[in-house]
Amino acid sequence: MSGSFYSNDTPDTVWQNLTTSLVPEVLNGVAIDVAQFYKTLRTISVDPFAKAGIEGALWDALAQSSHVSLSQLLGGSAKQIESGVAIGIYDEVDELLERVARFTSEGYRRVKIKIQRGWDVEPVAAVRIRYPNLPLMVDANAAYSLADVNVFRELDRHNLTMIEQPLSREAHEEAGELQLSLRTPLCADESAESLEALNSIIENKAARIINIKVQRVGGLSEAKLMLDAARAGGLECWVGTMPELGVASAQGLHFATLNGFSYPTDIEASRRWFLDDVIEPAIDIDVEGYIHLPQGSGIGYQVSREKLERYSVANARFIN
Repeated sequence: MSGSFYSNDTPDTVWQNLTTSLVPEVLNGVAIDVAQFYKTLRTISVDPFAKAGIEGALWDALAQSSHVSLSQLLGGSAKQIESGVAIGIYDEVDELLERVARFTSEGYRRVKIKIQRGWDVEPVAAVRIRYPNLPLMVDANAAYSLADVNVFRELDRHNLTMIEQPLSREAHEEAGELQLSLRTPLCADESAESLEALNSIIENKAARIINIKVQRVGGLSEAKLMLDAARAGGLECWVGTMPELGVASAQGLHFATLNGFSYPTDIEASRRWFLDDVIEPAIDIDVEGYIHLPQGSGIGYQVSREKLERYSVANARFIN
């Protein structure tokens, strides 16, 4: 996004990181072992989004040259991927209910609604009354503190799949205390930004579920390591999104084919966010809420050169 809302990364900082650091690192280096390249990335102090972009391109190139899909290369298996929808905050509960009706009619298999102080118990109760059997979760985006424990006890009554990131990013000990008082599992999102942070979450029992975002953690290799560590620590997992353009969402879809994911991904159809995504074919869901990966090697989606040129606002040329 254009500002540092979900993270400190912005389009400008990612562009700067890629053009001044990461692209030269790749072009000027020796033959790259893609599976081990994350070790080099750890030594470079740049945004994780930029790292995920360059590493994802390398994984895709390796998969294409090996004539296999990215999911196969990562150790996953070709399968249909469940898609869930994330719905924001509205002025009126009726607006929220209209959006839930729209997206469930399109097939999405799970609904996540955003909450904040003053917009939490009432909208959740309204959705649950209208949809008693809907897989439903809430995302607080770190908006609360332990002083709001009574809000979470009220939410605990509504048979939620999970409560995502209720407390601040660093509040692992407090989240552990909150989890002890609730039946509903807590899910770590912003807190789960690195392996080090994940180890602290596990140690403090700060969550029972982790949302792994490829871009947030700096690429597919780090995401795989976090999946392994989370499962070893007894946490359930699912694949999140920021959201990104389709070329990045495709990485998440292939990642979601690995064993160990328990819940529908946040990756949605291209039309959910974009009038005209830059990949072909567009990401789409079927009437039952599944995304099907295209056949072919690599990510299976192609970046449209024509669209890329039409929408570009800057370009850079590198000579190796």
